[in-house]
Amino acid sequence: MAKKPSLQKRGEYEFTFDLPKYVEELKEELTYPMAWGNSDEKDFERWRKMAREKVMECMMTPPKSASADVEVIATERRDGYEARKIRFNVNAYSRITAYLLVPDGDGPHPAVNLLHDHGGHLFIGKEKMVRPFDEDSVVVADADNWVAGFYGGQYFGDFLARNGYVVFSADAPMWGDRGREEGVDRSKYDIIAGNMMMLGRSLSAFMSYDDITCTELLASFPEVDSGRIGCAGGSMGGYRTWMLSALSDRIKAGAAVCWMVTTDVQISVKDRKREYGGFANCIPGLRQYLDYPHIASIACPRAMLFINGRQDHLFPIDGVEDAYSEMHKVWDSQNAGHRLTTELWDMPHFCGKAVQNRVLDFFDANL
Repeated sequence: MAKKPSLQKRGEYEFTFDLPKYVEELKEELTYPMAWGNSDEKDFERWRKMAREKVMECMMTPPKSASADVEVIATERRDGYEARKIRFNVNAYSRITAYLLVPDGDGPHPAVNLLHDHGGHLFIGKEKMVRPFDEDSVVVADADNWVAGFYGGQYFGDFLARNGYVVFSADAPMWGDRGREEGVDRSKYDIIAGNMMMLGRSLSAFMSYDDITCTELLASFPEVDSGRIGCAGGSMGGYRTWMLSALSDRIKAGAAVCWMVTTDVQISVKDRKREYGGFANCIPGLRQYLDYPHIASIACPRAMLFINGRQDHLFPIDGVEDAYSEMHKVWDSQNAGHRLTTELWDMPHFCGKAVQNRVLDFFDANL
């Protein structure tokens, strides 16, 4: 029998560059009928409620809730704050580990739910945001290396804690302590997400549901001023930031770095652009109703900061500018344009020290 070639190809095909050949026709059918301005609903608060309900409907069945039952399993003194490693029930199925950084001095303090990135690197999650405890040298070395590359050598969470903020950070499903028994394999993420969908659940939605639950938990800590809670993150953490800001009224200010675009520009055979995160930000059917900036606009009129890089190959500038324009229309319509800040920096896909300083200034002004 002849040896099978390593890559079998037919003369005719229907998919190219991981997209259907007819992707442009599909995009033309996306009219976003529930976006503010497209919707028949002209009362903004009713629209916000309706749009949020549609997002959560598309997120499918949420995980069952459970009492958090928080336990502190380790503490460590750091420069101006205490680092705590805690365990709690994020839902009825999963008891997870998270980091909580508490500044010195009398509280309650403003707080930030700090949301980690994707990066195709799943071995660490929360450790990308908060310097890990020293008990696992492999994790510490991996985190130091990641932070040197994407965060300019500065742990975002520890930076905020030194500046007076309670910081919370947990792993998203599939990252860090919530990964596969068999070990890290990025290619398995989409298979697992598909199996979750066969069970009527969305792995991406579970990530957002967890972010909402973790924010409620953060608000319950005595060291936290529950009226001054923000969220922030870069890359997938930026996506998680505006999703959480749209879905939770606990969030008073959100800072999303390097994740905002329109679907029209994000996915294109012509421009050879596609979504690289896969199921990490895939909510079934949602694009039939709302695009990314429309969902983020559910957070209006609260304070939001968006930063994208002009050299970021993941998010083409024309798509970023279109998304920014859509959001400004919404905030302006509610006389809240001063509470939406959108910036383009001369940088690649990056969340370095200068960006972190800008986020700190934003939180200082709004929390």
